[in-house]
Amino acid sequence: MDRYHEMVMFEALSERPSLASAARRLAVSGPTVVRAIARLETRLGVRLLQRSTQGVVLTLAGSAFMADCSRILKEIEDAEASARGLHVKAQGNLVVLLPLLFSRYVMTPLLANYMDAYPEVNVFAHYHDRFPNMNEEGLDVAVLVGHLPNSSLIARPVGFVRSFVCGSPAYLSAHGEPTAPEDIRNHRLVATQAFRDIVQWDFQKQGFPTSVKARSRLSCATVQAAVDATANGAGLTRCLSYPLYDYLMTGRLQRVLQPYELPALPVHVVYRERRRASMRVRSFVDFIVEGLREHPAMRPDAL
Repeated sequence: MDRYHEMVMFEALSERPSLASAARRLAVSGPTVVRAIARLETRLGVRLLQRSTQGVVLTLAGSAFMADCSRILKEIEDAEASARGLHVKAQGNLVVLLPLLFSRYVMTPLLANYMDAYPEVNVFAHYHDRFPNMNEEGLDVAVLVGHLPNSSLIARPVGFVRSFVCGSPAYLSAHGEPTAPEDIRNHRLVATQAFRDIVQWDFQKQGFPTSVKARSRLSCATVQAAVDATANGAGLTRCLSYPLYDYLMTGRLQRVLQPYELPALPVHVVYRERRRASMRVRSFVDFIVEGLREHPAMRPDAL
């Protein structure tokens, strides 16, 4: 069996590390998969799978090799699609990474609209608040919030977000509006992390970064819970602007300490290949870039 087919056999374990399920996925016998992976381990000189009575799990070497296999096999698939002329049509599988909260408040309608517009594309969305290694993780497109590290990725800017401090009009009327960062120590603060009795909020004062530590009165396990509690008069909270957009536009929350806000964070849509990118990648990037640039939450200074 050649190396390509061995990689196909091994990559079949990517959905679930089960030899039986890999065999079913490939429509071959279980012993065929076992023999292929055994030959692969022998040739590479490393253990790719850790076997036990509970099944199999990938070793560290296996996880790294799995990422490489997925990437290489996908590149082969794209090359064949290009040769067949399928790059002129958006179809196939698309793997994207999206920030978790950003997706909830901004991306979900765009994803639904994209799938309506391109019914032959299957989207596999991963949700993480981090910068990925797109090659190793086999990602096609990512939406990233923050300053990008130097890389060979193609990045298209779509807007920016800020970190806001806000409170409900009723709370601010009863307790007064803070006029300087230090004033938050005299307010009830709502933390956006569970079991956090001390918060440290960063600001910018006369062009220089500063931070204020203060005790929170309420700690919430999610940002949404903190925002809802704040809108109901629990105190002041601080988070990125996009979860606050609807609350600020409807007047349920009011932005405070604006002169001390940190510089805006850019938002980019990034992908790996420019001219060689498949139509499914280009269609998704163009669709999402246009949608995000038009989204009012990407212009927080307008709030």
